[in-house]
Amino acid sequence: MPTRRTLLAGAAAVAAAPALAACGEQAGAARRTRQAPRAPGRRIDLVFWTWVPLQKAAALWNRKHPDIHVTVQTVPANTSGGYQKMHSSLKAGDPPDLAQVEYYALPEFMLVGGLTDLTAYGADKLKDAYVDWQWQQGVFAGRTYAVPQASGPMGFFYREDLFERWDVEVPRTWDAFRTAASQIRKRSGGASRISAFPPANAQWFASFPWQRGAHWVRTEGDTWVVDLASPESLEVADFWDGLVRDDLLLPTQDAQSAFFKALQTGQLAGWPGAQWYDALIRGNAPGTKGKWRVAELPQWEPGAHASANWGGSATAILQGTRHPAEALRFAHWLNTDPDSVELLVEAGYGWPAAELDLADSPLGRPSDFFSGQAYNEVFQLSDRNVDTSWRFGPTTTQSYAHIQDDIGRVVAGHGTIKDALKDAETKFVDDLKAKGLKARSAR
Repeated sequence: MPTRRTLLAGAAAVAAAPALAACGEQAGAARRTRQAPRAPGRRIDLVFWTWVPLQKAAALWNRKHPDIHVTVQTVPANTSGGYQKMHSSLKAGDPPDLAQVEYYALPEFMLVGGLTDLTAYGADKLKDAYVDWQWQQGVFAGRTYAVPQASGPMGFFYREDLFERWDVEVPRTWDAFRTAASQIRKRSGGASRISAFPPANAQWFASFPWQRGAHWVRTEGDTWVVDLASPESLEVADFWDGLVRDDLLLPTQDAQSAFFKALQTGQLAGWPGAQWYDALIRGNAPGTKGKWRVAELPQWEPGAHASANWGGSATAILQGTRHPAEALRFAHWLNTDPDSVELLVEAGYGWPAAELDLADSPLGRPSDFFSGQAYNEVFQLSDRNVDTSWRFGPTTTQSYAHIQDDIGRVVAGHGTIKDALKDAETKFVDDLKAKGLKARSAR
């Protein structure tokens, strides 16, 4: 088995994703995965930690597979506690069999040897059932460590009734977005804004430099190169700086009660968000049924269709399970079985990682909530135009926290987003070095 130093030094060797393969010298997981013998007639019990409402899909599996029972246990979403709990369980040697892990966090789990090598259990035979770029999110050093579940292609949710009331054209470019933002503020008497600007959501903000062609992290040989302050990123930052400065956005955190109230009352007339936000809008602004539509994300170049991704998760099998083969079987079924995928779509889990025919999928149906629009056609186009060369480093959670802290100060009236990115770049490099990795700024 390669040593820790060898694997970390070779972190950039794989084109599909930075290689951070697990190794025995890592102390992250107290127990190693080992397949337990299967006793005839004895039921296998699996535990799955997730924040996505997957109970209906798990119940369907349990009815169809009485020999392998899956218990879904809810943990806090992403950085608010779920990952800390997972890492603690790995160190204690009592992890769940399966866990929901976002694509950006997979390298962090690899760094501590927290994921099971699924290639050893036949996972690579399943890859053709999935969208390739999503499958590759769980591939490190040529081995598969996670089964992709869903992604988050971006689009622009907007209140059709309000845009028509104020005679505002739906923006197709970012220049037009600024124009529309000014018109909405003026024609609503200052009561409405075109979008929120969350002070603590680095993933949301990152989607815009991603769309512009920036790459915040890349690798050169055995060195991580951090480039938050590239010309593309600073152009995007300057754009949003202007909107914040001119009071054209609502400075409120998304996915919170104030945000959803603003959607419900019309204080927010739009939201550039990921496909999975459809369920959040439906569930938290029910009084706006029939008033929403979806358009492509505004473009930097007229006529282009560039897009980006926000979010996306894998079904990971944590290091230490005693039932990796059975867990892999469930993970594949969960994310490809048509009945399961339909239940997941209803739960708003995101854009499926499984290859699908939109016309034959519940995603392809017109939506009464979205004005009768088959709105996922927009997200299908978005998904096809995501720049799949964007990469995540093994310190994304803590490094994005720096970005959020800096942008939070900007929203509070201190500094600019351009300066925030420059400051966060230095901290990002320091985070990587603190993990024993070679890293430098692009400048």
